[in-house]
Amino acid sequence: MFRRLLLVCALALLPVGFAQAQTLQDLLQSHADEVQKPGRRSVGVLIDDLVASELPQAVTFLEAWRDREIVRRDADGLFFRGQGKDPVALIDLDTGEDVGSVGKSEVSQSRPNGGVRKLIGEALVQFQLLDPDLTKRSEAVDAIARSMDASQLAPLQGSIDAEPDAALKARKERLAGMLTAQFGATTQDRVLAIEKISTDLSVDVRAVLNRLLTTQSNVAAELPANANIAKVFELGADLSAADAYGQLVDAELAPPLVGADAIREALVANIEDGAVGGVQVHALNNDAARAQAYAALAGQGLVPPLVTQADQQASIAAHQFFEVYEEPDTAVTDAALAALEAIETRVGVSQAVDLGLDALSLASIYFLAAIGLAITFGVMGVINMAHGEFIMMGAYTGYVVQLFVPDYTLSILIALPLAFAVTFGAGVTMERLVIRHLYHRPLETLLATFGISIALQQLAKNIFGTQARPLTSPAWLDGALVFNDVIAISYIRIAIFVMALVFLGLILFVLKRTRLGLEVRAVTQNPGMAASMGINPDRINMLTFGLGSGIAGIAGVAIGLYAKVTSEMGADYIVQSFMTVVVGGVGNVWGTLAGAGLIGGLQKGIEWLNPSNTLAAQTYMILFIILFIQFRPKGIVALKGRAAAD
Repeated sequence: MFRRLLLVCALALLPVGFAQAQTLQDLLQSHADEVQKPGRRSVGVLIDDLVASELPQAVTFLEAWRDREIVRRDADGLFFRGQGKDPVALIDLDTGEDVGSVGKSEVSQSRPNGGVRKLIGEALVQFQLLDPDLTKRSEAVDAIARSMDASQLAPLQGSIDAEPDAALKARKERLAGMLTAQFGATTQDRVLAIEKISTDLSVDVRAVLNRLLTTQSNVAAELPANANIAKVFELGADLSAADAYGQLVDAELAPPLVGADAIREALVANIEDGAVGGVQVHALNNDAARAQAYAALAGQGLVPPLVTQADQQASIAAHQFFEVYEEPDTAVTDAALAALEAIETRVGVSQAVDLGLDALSLASIYFLAAIGLAITFGVMGVINMAHGEFIMMGAYTGYVVQLFVPDYTLSILIALPLAFAVTFGAGVTMERLVIRHLYHRPLETLLATFGISIALQQLAKNIFGTQARPLTSPAWLDGALVFNDVIAISYIRIAIFVMALVFLGLILFVLKRTRLGLEVRAVTQNPGMAASMGINPDRINMLTFGLGSGIAGIAGVAIGLYAKVTSEMGADYIVQSFMTVVVGGVGNVWGTLAGAGLIGGLQKGIEWLNPSNTLAAQTYMILFIILFIQFRPKGIVALKGRAAAD
C-alpha cells in the first residue's frame, strides 16, 4: 500500500515515460553530473526520478545529500555516503554497508547550495507523508504548512486516504483544503475548497484568504476589460488629488511637478549676461518673476515645463484609479471575500463569547472572595480589612497540605475542609478577642482589622518567606477547553466556576434550610426583635464571623490554584470584595452574586476597550461604581428588613 500510494503521488508530478532504475546507484549514475554539481534548474529531474523509483534507500540518500555527506570516488565514479574527514569511510547507498575507507583526496564531495537543499527538503516531505513513523508524517505536514507550496498539493492529497491516524488525517485534509484554495487545478475545485475552509476561524485560514484577496493599486485611461477589479477609487472620498497625481507620475502617465528648489537651480544654471529667460537677475525676487523666467526657459526647451493646477486636474480627470486583485479569477476572489466576511463575523461573535466567559470566570473568583465578607458585613456591619488575609491563610493551608500529600487531587480534597477549619477558628478567635469589643464603632473596627491584616501578612512572611509558593492543581485541570481558535477557557477557571456554584448552593441551603441560617437571617434583618425571640445575637455574630472567615479560606484554596500564593495575595482581592458586597447589596447572597457579575463583566469590558493599561481600567471601574452607588446606595439587591428599618 505504501509503495502504491507513493507511486500515485509521484506520477502526478513526473513526465510520462520514465524508466524505473533497478538500484539507487544505477539511477545516480544516470544523473551523475546533477548529483556532483547540482543546480536549481537541473536538479528537479533527478529528484523526480528518485521519487518515482520507489526505492526505500532514496530517502536515506536525500537526507545525506541535503546534509552534504554524499561523495564520489574518483577511481570509478561511484557515489557513497561519506563519514569522517580523513580518511573518509564509504557507506554503500543501496545496502548501507561499510565498503572501506579512502583518503580525502580520493573522493569529491557534492555540495548542494541553499536553493538545491530546499528542493531536496521538499522531496523528503513527499516521502515522509507516507512514512510508517507517525512523528515523521506529522513533521512532514508541519513542513508543508510552513512552505505552502503548490508542488506539495498532489503528494499531500495522495497521502490522505492511507493515513491511519485520525487527528493527523484531519490536519492533512485541512491543509489540503488551504492548498487547493490557492493552487487547485480548476476554478470549481478552488471555490469548493474556499467554501469548505470558511467555517475555520484559525489565523492561517484567514491568512490564506487574505493572500487570495491581495490587491495592487493601478491607474489607466480606462478600466481594463479583463482585469479582476477590486475597487474603483472615487476622487476626494477615497483618494486625494495629490495622491492621484502622484500615482500618475509614478506610472509615467504625467510629468512630475517642478518644485521651488528645482526652479531655483534651473534659473541659476541658465543665467546669461545677468538675465534668465529675458528677466534680469535682480528682478527675480518674487515667485511671479521666477515663474515667468522659468516659463521662458521651458519655451526654449531648456527645462521641463511647469505643471499647472489645471494640467493636474486635466490629467487626473482623464484617468481611472483602481485596485486589481493579484488573483485573476473573479469567482475565486468572490468566494474568498464571502468566506472572509463570514469568518470575520463568526470571529466577532466568538470574541464576544470568549469575553463573556472571561467575565464569568472573573465573577466567580470575586464571588468566592466576597461571599464570606458579605455574610459578616451584612450581619454584623463590621468592616473587616483582614478578610483578604483569611483568603491568604486558606491558600497557604493548601500549600502546606501538598507538602505532606503529594497526590494533588487528594491534597485539594483535604485542603478544602482543612482551610475552612483553620480560617473558621482564626475568625472566631479574632471576633472573640477584638471584634466583639468594637461593635457599633466602625472606625475603630476598621483600624483594628487593618492592623490585624498587617500583622497576619508579616507572620506569613516570617513563616513562608517573601517568595511565591506553588499551589499545584491536579493534572486533570491542566490545559483548556477549546471550542475554536478564539473561544477557550482553562479547566482551572471552570473548576473555580463550578466551586462557586457549589458554595452558592451550600450557603443558600444553610441560610434557608437550617436553624443557624434562620437565626442569621433574623439577626440580619432585625437584631432587637431576634433577641426578644430568644436568639443570642452575640453567639450568632461569633458563628457568622467564623462562617464568613471559613468561606474565605476555601476561596483562598481555589484562588491559589489560579493565582500566586504570597503573603500579599489577600490585598489583591480585598478592594474588589468590598466593591462586590457594596454594589450587590450588603448581607445578601444574591446581591453578592449580582455584584460579582457586574464587576467582573465591567472589568473585562474595560480591559477589552483599553487592553494596554490595566491601571486605567481599574480606575474607570472604581469611578463607575462610585457613580452607581450614588444612584442606588443600597446596591442591586437590598435587604427588605434593613431597608424598612432605615
